[in-house]
Amino acid sequence: MFDMMKMMGKMKDVQARIKEAQDNLVKLRANGESGGGMVKVTMNGKKSLIALDIDTALLKAEDKTILQDLVIAAVNKAAEEADNIAKEEMRKSTEGLLPNIPGLDLSSMLG
Repeated sequence: MFDMMKMMGKMKDVQARIKEAQDNLVKLRANGESGGGMVKVTMNGKKSLIALDIDTALLKAEDKTILQDLVIAAVNKAAEEADNIAKEEMRKSTEGLLPNIPGLDLSSMLG
């Protein structure tokens, strides 16, 4: 028989763990680089850019377009990695609390 009180207790646990996972995202780090390491970026798990390193060899006026392209590429790589680590954090945080339901993706709850 279905135990509604037990299910409500589990949902409170899930909510608490999701909140904790959301709070921990700012501590996670995702890196991206391009141009053979000449442009490096670091984002947190909430996809906020927290560091940018550009090799001084790229700091010439005639290389402006190349530099812009490399920064965009590095940021996009870091954003992709940030997505992956956020999903993994959510998976670990809710492991064992929810049944394995195919297609259930809680990553949208990461804010």
